[in-house]
Amino acid sequence: MKSRPLSTHQKKKMKPIKEIKESIDKSVLCWLATVSNENIPNVSPKEIFAYYGTDALIIANIASPRTVGNIEQNENVCVSFIDILVQKGFQIKGKAKIIGKTDPEFSEMEPILTEMTEGKFPFRTITKVTIEQVRPIIAPKYVLYPETTEKEQIESAKKAYGF
Repeated sequence: MKSRPLSTHQKKKMKPIKEIKESIDKSVLCWLATVSNENIPNVSPKEIFAYYGTDALIIANIASPRTVGNIEQNENVCVSFIDILVQKGFQIKGKAKIIGKTDPEFSEMEPILTEMTEGKFPFRTITKVTIEQVRPIIAPKYVLYPETTEKEQIESAKKAYGF
């Protein structure tokens, strides 16, 4: 099943690309959630990921047999990432496609992800997620205590994580 392009209404609801890219750059990991045909969920941490083009994320499949298998059965996925100190990020839902070495897009995507791995983690496939929905993720403290600043949240997180 092919992903539908974003409608004008959907694009207006999306966060600016710049904000999403900046959040990705501040995130160490993302979590890719998939579901099999038997409705068995799987959430897998991914270290090598980037924004791609105008409406997609790309993720290196380094050790991801279950993720790849699930996407081949069910293209609906969710990707979440946060800055662990500020404790803000995004949840992205969309349609995923496994891009193999013979796919023309692979040669465009591979250098982006290979640079991030410094050549230390080989991968034969890439997950491309075409973005359909974007929602912000924020720590509950920002909601419960609206006067909380990012600086205060960072100090609190550093203390909690021991650095």
